[in-house]
This record gives sequence, structure tokens and C-alpha cells, in this order.
Amino acid sequence: MIKNITRIIVICLFLFSCENKKADINKQELIDHDAKTIHIFTALCDNRYQGITRVSAALGNGQNLNTNLYWGALYGVRSYFKKSDEWELLSAQKTKGVMLERLVFKHTEKNYYLIADAYNGKYIKQCTIDFLNSSCGNQKDVLQADGKTLGIGGNASLLAYVGHDGLMDFQLSETFINTDNVRHDVIILACYSKRYFSPHLEKANVNPLIWTTNLMAPEAYTLHDAITGYINGETNEDIRERGASAYAKYQKCSIKAAKGLLVTDW
Repeated sequence: MIKNITRIIVICLFLFSCENKKADINKQELIDHDAKTIHIFTALCDNRYQGITRVSAALGNGQNLNTNLYWGALYGVRSYFKKSDEWELLSAQKTKGVMLERLVFKHTEKNYYLIADAYNGKYIKQCTIDFLNSSCGNQKDVLQADGKTLGIGGNASLLAYVGHDGLMDFQLSETFINTDNVRHDVIILACYSKRYFSPHLEKANVNPLIWTTNLMAPEAYTLHDAITGYINGETNEDIRERGASAYAKYQKCSIKAAKGLLVTDW
């Protein structure tokens, strides 16, 4: 009797797994591949839950979208892209829990969509894991927007992480190995991101457009201008040049210093 019950449970789990795989395949078939997507993972700055140099209470409140340094502040992702002439905000959906808000932008001239997710600063580890899983093609999904089915996560053409480098504070037991034979473009704007992210991305089959060699301010102007180059089909070096120029301008440092900080490739 027990053996029969166990056999039934195994069969049910197998059928459930098959149905999930079938649903994932159906999602892939529905994607509008003419519409390219860029997916940004932002871990909100958080004085309480992250090992950062403390900022003001408002900027460092990882649960407050409107004042957070990396989201609602002057140079945060939401604020900066909303003011950009290159992007039109299509929707803003607030959620509760791990992710607090999702924005969907459309490029004003080209068939590109940008999805920006704001993660509660308390859950920076989950934000990091989601970014890494997406970068290796292991985490894929779709999104309905503008009458189209857009690929997000590992279905996006470019993935970006913005925020504190949580890998300086915690360890990950997960492995991130490419599963779809697609080389994903990535940008990682966080302190020492090349040093801390590269061990996790060695087998992920990624093309690092920009990552960093030292401490940095991961504000949105660097990402914005780098994405402009990406959409224009520029080389890694040209994209890096754009990002470094923006960083030098807003951080009031030399272009040489900015290029020493923001590097490309492996």
C-alpha cells in the first residue's frame, strides 16, 4: 500500500514538472523577439540591513522608494530614467515584500523596453541571486506591456545590477552555470563588482560590458549613458567610454580615474 502511494506521488510530481516545463516553453514562444528588453535589478540602499557606509536616514531607508539613494533620489534609477528624453514610462507597479516596485519604460526611438525592479534593501541577497540566475539563463519570465509579450530575466538581452555589493557581506551557496547557450550582456554597478561577481559568473557565459575595480557610487547616470551606447550597437569599449564620461562628469573626477574604475570584459 505504501509503495503504491509513493509511486503515485512520484508520478504526480513528474507530471507536474512536465506541465511546468511545457508552460515555460509556451511562454518562450509568445515572446515578441522584435522588441528587445533590458532588465535592471536594483537593491535599494539600506543602512540597517547592508554593510554600507551610512548615509542619511532618508537615502538609506531600504523600504522607502521615494527617498532611496538608488531609486527615488535625484540620481536614482526611477528619478533619472523618468526625466530622460530617451525613455517613456509606460507603467509603475508597486508590490510588497521582496520587490517593492517594477517600472516599464519604452525607448522613444527604438524598439527597446527597459524593466527596472526595486528590491527591498533587506532582501539584497535575493536581488543578487535573481540577477545571477538571470545572467546565466536559469531564471526566465515574460511580461505583458504595450500590447507585447516581453522577455525578462534570462530572456532579456541586457541585464544590470545596481546597488551595494552584497557579496562583500554574505556568501552564496548556489552555482550559476549557463543553461541556455546564450551569452548574456551584463552591467554590474557596485563596489569592486569585478572581484566579487566574477567567481559566480565564470560559468555563466556572460559578456561584462561594465563592472568595477574599486569603490563607486552606483547612481543611474552611468547606467543610463552606457545603455544609450548599447542600444546604438556600440562596442564594449565605446559603452565603457560613455559610462566613464558620465561618471567623471557627475562625480567630478578625471576621465582617467573613471576609466580605471569602470572596466569592460574579463
